[in-house]
Amino acid sequence: MPMSWALVAAILLATAGFYIGRSRALSASGSDVRTLHSRPTYHGYNVALSVMLPTLVVMVLASGLRMSGVIPAGSNAVAGLLALGASVAGLGWGMTRIDSGFRARNSVERMVLGLMIFCSMIAIATTAGIVLSLIFETISFFRQYSVTEFFFGTTWSPRFEGNSRLGMLPLLWGTLYISFIALLVAVPIGLLAAIYLSEYASPRLRSIAKPAVEVLAGIPTIVYGLFALVTVGPMLRDWIAQPLGLGNSGSSVMTAGLVMGIMLIPFVSSLSDDIINAVPQSLRDGALGLGSTPSETVRSVVLPAALPGIVGAILLAASRAIGETMIVVLGAGAAATISANPFEAMTTITVKIVSQLTGDNDFSSPETLVAFALGLTLFVITLGLNVIALIIVRKYREQYE
Repeated sequence: MPMSWALVAAILLATAGFYIGRSRALSASGSDVRTLHSRPTYHGYNVALSVMLPTLVVMVLASGLRMSGVIPAGSNAVAGLLALGASVAGLGWGMTRIDSGFRARNSVERMVLGLMIFCSMIAIATTAGIVLSLIFETISFFRQYSVTEFFFGTTWSPRFEGNSRLGMLPLLWGTLYISFIALLVAVPIGLLAAIYLSEYASPRLRSIAKPAVEVLAGIPTIVYGLFALVTVGPMLRDWIAQPLGLGNSGSSVMTAGLVMGIMLIPFVSSLSDDIINAVPQSLRDGALGLGSTPSETVRSVVLPAALPGIVGAILLAASRAIGETMIVVLGAGAAATISANPFEAMTTITVKIVSQLTGDNDFSSPETLVAFALGLTLFVITLGLNVIALIIVRKYREQYE
C-alpha cells in the first residue's frame, strides 16, 4: 500500500474514531454526562489522536530511513502497510480506554504537547540536515580545490573540462555591492515612511497607506526582475549611463540595487513602524510636556529609543537582500567582475549557485561542488546578520517590555 493511501486511510479512521469515541463516552455516562471525568468530545479527540500520532511517527521514520539508505527505495508498500497497521492499533487502543473515570482531557493535552514537541524536532532536524549537507559537500569540494584560491581568488572561470578558477571574491563583491545600493534605497524611504505613518498620519490614512506599502512585499521577485529588465535597466542606460560614458548595458548593479531596494521598503517600513509604536507613550508625553515640538520629540526621544530595533530591522532586510536571486539574474547580469562602476554588469553568489547546479552535473567535480561551498558561505553571512539582528531586537524588547 502506498504511503499516501495509508495517510488517507488513517485520516478516515481518525475521523470515524472521533465520532465513535464520543458516542461510546456518551453511552458510558448513562443519562448523566456529569459522571464522566472529561467531556465526550475529549474522548473523541483522544481516539482520533491515538490513530494519527502512531501513523505519523511510522511514516516519518520510514521516510528518514529510506532517504538515508538504511531501507531500499522500493519499500514504500511495506511502509504503507506498517503505517496502516499502526493506525488500526491506535484505534483499538483508544477505544479500550473509554471509561467514565478516564482522564481524556489530560491524555489529549499530553498527546498535543507531544505532537508540538515532535514538530519542533522536525524543524530542528531539518535545519541540522541542511547545515550538515552543506558542510559535507563543502569538505568534498575543498579536498579537490584550494581553500586559499577559493576565498581569496579574484577570478571566477569554471570549466567542466578542467583548469577551473573558482575565486569567490568577484561574487562576494557583487553580492555586497548590490545589497549596499538596495539598502541605500530601502532604509531612508522605509524609515521615513514608518515615522510618518506612526507619528504623523491620521488613523484613516494609516489604515490605507500601511497595507498599500505592504503590498510590495507580496509581489513575486520574478515580477520585480521583469520590471528591472524591461523598465529600470533601459531607463538608467539611456538617461544616465550612456550620456556620462559609464556603460551601454541595461543590466547593471544599479538596476538590480534600485529594484531590490523597492522590494525591501516594506520590510524596513513595517518592522520600523511596529518598533516605533512600541516606544512607551510616556516618553512622548514627557518630551511634549517639556515644550518639545512633535518633530523634536521624534528626533530626540522616539528615534533614539527605537534605534536598537530599527538597526535590527535593517540587518534583517540586509540578509534578505543578500539572498535574493531573480532580481539579480534579470537586472544585474552574470558577469563575475570586480569594479566600482555601478553601471556595469555583475553577479552574486546566489546566481552562480543556480548556474552551477543547472543541467546535467557531475557531483564529484569541483565545478559542481563549489555551489555548496558558496551556499555555506552565504549561509554563514546571513546567519551572522540574523543573529546580530535578533540580539539587538531582544535587547530592545527587554528594555521596554
